[in-house]
Amino acid sequence: MLKSCVSFPNYSLGERVADACLHAVGVTASLVALTALLVIGVQSNTMLWGVSLAIYGLALVATFSFSAGYNLVAPRTKLKELLRRLDHAAIFLMIAGTYTPFILIKMNTPWGLGLLAVVWTIAAIGIALQLFAPRFLYGLSTALYLVQGWAVLAAWEPLMSALPGRVLTLLMAGGVLYTVGVVFHLWERLPYQNAIWHGFVLVAATCHFAAVIVVIAV
Repeated sequence: MLKSCVSFPNYSLGERVADACLHAVGVTASLVALTALLVIGVQSNTMLWGVSLAIYGLALVATFSFSAGYNLVAPRTKLKELLRRLDHAAIFLMIAGTYTPFILIKMNTPWGLGLLAVVWTIAAIGIALQLFAPRFLYGLSTALYLVQGWAVLAAWEPLMSALPGRVLTLLMAGGVLYTVGVVFHLWERLPYQNAIWHGFVLVAATCHFAAVIVVIAV
């Protein structure tokens, strides 16, 4: 996820193997998560639960799958460029998808729905930017990712009332991990920086998945 839009870096064999292993874990885990979420959604007999969990699960699978394709396909090919666009666009989808179950299940209020509308609007703008905008505008994406992800702070007080403390802790932990991971994403001269970045993404996504499971259970 999130790689240079100007050129495709050449990684060592060790770096590619490490990244491939992380992506194998990510894709497999996201498919397992999607299956579990769909089962829970069906068993809930509540359309709102089913739809919100399906959106979140599909966003996870799309993000890890497109990331795997982009990072593991040989550079300097048309397919690589297409997968790069889809990979970066899918990050907006995953961020908005992660908000969805928390708001629709636990914060289905005008304030919560307004926040959800904002993050999905940012997602639509970001996806359009990645898929159709000139390359020199792609640098805006990192800023948009952070704004979209941390928009939750605008509704922190209502969230504190709606969600258990351990869920808020998991959400904050995931957000901090994503944000710290961006440092390694940008640190392109650091050996294994791409694998380190994806490791942060994997752990952060795990924190947010755990938060969703706790929300469902309470």
